[in-house]
Amino acid sequence: MSKVKILADSSVQLTPEEIEKYNISIVPLTISIDDKTYTDGVDITREEFVREMDASKDLPKTSQPSIGTFMNVIDEVPADYTDILALMMTPSISGTINAARQVADMTDRHVEVIDTEFTDRAQGFQVLRAAQMAQEGKSVEEIKQALSVIRDHTYLYMGVTSIENILRGGRLSRFAGTLSTLLNINLVLTVKNNSLNIEKRGRGRKTIEKYMDNVMEEIKSLKNIKSIGISYVDNMDYVNELKEKLAEIVPNVPLLIRVTSPVIATHAGSGAFAIEFYTE
Repeated sequence: MSKVKILADSSVQLTPEEIEKYNISIVPLTISIDDKTYTDGVDITREEFVREMDASKDLPKTSQPSIGTFMNVIDEVPADYTDILALMMTPSISGTINAARQVADMTDRHVEVIDTEFTDRAQGFQVLRAAQMAQEGKSVEEIKQALSVIRDHTYLYMGVTSIENILRGGRLSRFAGTLSTLLNINLVLTVKNNSLNIEKRGRGRKTIEKYMDNVMEEIKSLKNIKSIGISYVDNMDYVNELKEKLAEIVPNVPLLIRVTSPVIATHAGSGAFAIEFYTE
């Protein structure tokens, strides 16, 4: 009988209680702020990172986990686990999945790397389901099949109120020429099929708010939404408005609101937020 261990990178949005309950191992990314280097979630919290980022002189830098870091996490997995599933964030944001694949080729453990095609709570939906199924004794193939369904029915919308970080970080480099000439530009981004896409652009916060009104209508029209996440960098004002709207239209759907990971905060910048949900 197979026994499956679930790994995820530290960009995933999970509560400490979820990580403990489902015995999920986290592979941390590395963060550098003004020549200080931290290990994500080990010697700096998400809230501490945001405060450091807002006060920093230069744009923070995030680095994918090293081969050694991955190996250390795998070495801590008890030998009675027959399989290890590493559920990694989309490569459109980080090369973490490439490091995971290198480790899978190097170790004598049976490690399979899965591209979740998302990050944050959208990645967390898959990680949680995988870990739940692993505890139920499901096989790797059964877990992978379930994750494929979740992935195909996941939505992620991100509001970005300052384009400086995301342009400097190179995640929207193909749009740099047009965006950099616009003042006070706000963006709505989506992540789908391993691509970071601009869905809406315009001057001022109303650009995002009008688009999110449409997202609320979309949520209202969808059937069987299983879970919703709202992640943010450093501004709860509009997040609280979204929370109130969701309480009205889908009061019985679980909602998690938390500060996002350093890798997302670094690229999205101050004031950014994301709303993520999936259906079955």
